[in-house]
Amino acid sequence: MINDEIRVKEVRLIGADGEQLGIKPIREAMQIAADANLDLVNVAPQAKPPVCRIMDYGRYRYEMQKKEKEARKNQKIVELKEVRFSATIDEHDFQTKLRNVLKFLNDGDKVKCSVRFRGREITHASIGQKVLNRVAEEAKEICVLERVPKLEGRSMIMILAPNK
Repeated sequence: MINDEIRVKEVRLIGADGEQLGIKPIREAMQIAADANLDLVNVAPQAKPPVCRIMDYGRYRYEMQKKEKEARKNQKIVELKEVRFSATIDEHDFQTKLRNVLKFLNDGDKVKCSVRFRGREITHASIGQKVLNRVAEEAKEICVLERVPKLEGRSMIMILAPNK
């Protein structure tokens, strides 16, 4: 609440430069704020008596919006990237996909590694598990295994998360 919205008889007043001005009647507090060409802002309405501060409220709101915008800009949103392997992957293809996994982990994203089984490959799920275990082994120094390889339908899925 600011200026005329404050509905109490007396307030504990804090000046523009932070000094305590003591307990004042609301009219006198509003007059002091008006003389300084600033606003009277209720900063602690639950206190007895309520604490009011003399400040430039518009500038205060602007500073708070700036801080919130800066905080939003600095936060990192973790995405889940997916890299698909096959059970019969060759060495060079494996290295290329592993390089992508390592890049995503270094960028701070989680990686979902999946092996898609086609046709009768599903009967040899252990081959796909070996591929995923090899990925986890190659990347173990920069990530943690969030979800172990598990067969879901025709795919085997494993999730890797970057180290903190």
